Amino acid sequence: MTQGADRSPGRRTVLGAAVLGTAALGVGGAGAADARERHSGHGSSYRDLPSPTVIGHRGASGYRPEHTIGSYQLALDLGAHVIEQDLVPTKDGHLVCRHENDITGTTDVAAHPEFASRKATKSIDGVGLTGWFTEDFTLAELKTLRAKERIPANRQENTLYDGRWAIPTFEEVLRWAEKEGRRRGRPVWLHVETKHPTYFRGLGLGLEKPLARLLRRYGRDRRNSPVFLQSFEPSSIERLSRLVSSPRVVLLSAAGSRPWDFTVAGDPRTVADLVTPAGLKWIASFAQGIGPTLDLVIPKDASGKLGTPTTLVRDAHAKGLILHPYTMRNENTFLPAEFRRGTDPNAYGDAFGAFQVYFATGIDGIFTDNADTGLLAAADFRG
Repeated sequence: MTQGADRSPGRRTVLGAAVLGTAALGVGGAGAADARERHSGHGSSYRDLPSPTVIGHRGASGYRPEHTIGSYQLALDLGAHVIEQDLVPTKDGHLVCRHENDITGTTDVAAHPEFASRKATKSIDGVGLTGWFTEDFTLAELKTLRAKERIPANRQENTLYDGRWAIPTFEEVLRWAEKEGRRRGRPVWLHVETKHPTYFRGLGLGLEKPLARLLRRYGRDRRNSPVFLQSFEPSSIERLSRLVSSPRVVLLSAAGSRPWDFTVAGDPRTVADLVTPAGLKWIASFAQGIGPTLDLVIPKDASGKLGTPTTLVRDAHAKGLILHPYTMRNENTFLPAEFRRGTDPNAYGDAFGAFQVYFATGIDGIFTDNADTGLLAAADFRG
């Protein structure tokens, strides 16, 4: 098959999804004062977002290189209710948007001979990695690099956009969100993750205080601000809860894993402990939601097919927590086995079918690389 024929969102799909997302948020002919109110986020709440909420995972990373302004813009244009950013620091303390501090696979750094000596081997949260890392570059140096597609074998057409965008700072994203919010007459919601916060704190590059300063500067530090703060390390969310009142989400990986801050602190609890009623009660003492891997909502069997849903949704809701699980993608290789179609792992499968099964569990939202697919699936689910 010709991948480009099915993979890029067509004009009709983009416009339809954008209209769908706008209608779901109630944007219409309100006056200028109401528009300013929505843009500032005052009087709004994460509870007022459409359900299921569609979160653009690293932007529209199914169609553009992730964590670029181009990816964020497309996700917003497609109609995503919330746009995600992952934050890592530079050597001089700026917060930039990258999924990892290892930028070997997401930038053209390897093609810059002036940075060849920066290549290093490090242990990041107990995992050995060799490459180039943001904490070894000043912001000015990072700005000489260009972003590229992270998984070109799966998303070959995304490589068309390699080199088109620079690495954005989080402050640039906040300015972009303000501009788009004014243009659209409603706030642009963000979902912001602190990456490897214990590791960076050990380098003197703590993430929470710089993040809180930016949130205060741009008026996103209140309990009704249009932003979610998230981390796989609960202690990072606890720290943020003492700095700002913005809604907070604890991310949860595989059941048998341990958050890295727990490992460093000698805390024996695993994710399996955190998804018990007692663990969820503890999370609810400093956070408003959880972001579990989809396998914690519906586990898969040995063949990769979906099994019986767990009680996580019910248990989390009983503690007042919302659930934003991750991550839905359109390609066969990322879908549960019963929703794959054909033999090409990079072709699209029955993503709509998979969305319906996950939505039926009662989750409040979902991260997806393909916001247009998620929005249409959510509309189908709501009937």
